[in-house]
Amino acid sequence: MSQTNTEPQAGAEVEPEAGLTGITIEDLAQRTGMTVRNIRAHQSRGLLDPPEVVGRTGFYNEEHIGRIALIRELQEEGFNLEAIRRIIDSARGSSGDLLDFTRTARAPFESEQPEIIEAAELAAPWGEGTLDREQMKRVEELGLMRPIGGGRYEILSPTLYAAGVEMVEFGVQSADALETMERLKVRSDAVANVFIELFVEQIWKPFDQAGRPREEWPRIQEALTRLRPLASDAFLAAFQIAMEEGSERAISEGIRRDIRKAETERLR
Repeated sequence: MSQTNTEPQAGAEVEPEAGLTGITIEDLAQRTGMTVRNIRAHQSRGLLDPPEVVGRTGFYNEEHIGRIALIRELQEEGFNLEAIRRIIDSARGSSGDLLDFTRTARAPFESEQPEIIEAAELAAPWGEGTLDREQMKRVEELGLMRPIGGGRYEILSPTLYAAGVEMVEFGVQSADALETMERLKVRSDAVANVFIELFVEQIWKPFDQAGRPREEWPRIQEALTRLRPLASDAFLAAFQIAMEEGSERAISEGIRRDIRKAETERLR
């Protein structure tokens, strides 16, 4: 006997409407890979809205599919079901809107692909032929790599890793190269927070205080999407100006020092 998801409504039975496009709980389970029992459990916890009941059958829709996808993604992020319920209750928008927004927020900033290398390949470019345990730990904490077993490592940002290697190649000690990259990360975190705070204060908070109107979700998501490359371009432009001014200042100071030294020797 086929399972139904709810008891019929009180009163006279309602006949199914011609051309109804909803899906049954069994169809929903098949499309989402979730058991009927878990779907009902989510419904009883307030995580899923009840279906539209027609006759003795409850019909679900695309919103339910999107909600289940959202629940799964939030669970993968480590949220428990009660926390997920509160997030959903506070969203005040469709599950699809919130799911799209969270995916945009979690999307990789750039399209750079990680690389897998052996331990020997990892250590060799750093000059001493090996990275000691402390240095390996520092490289991992920087987010440059992570061990994946079998003596192999995943280089999460080949570009950033290559920058550290190149510093060693032109004469910087490996410990100093790592320290430089650590300082760079701290300052990069500070710059990132500038743009994140800007988005939260100027875009998200007014949207949130307005009750997160559903029609505004596309604008909020577009703002987040546009902010990412804008922040990168603005930071790069500011860095280039600072690098040019700093280099010129350092060189000028060195030249002036040489001039003063030559003038002192001439007057002796």
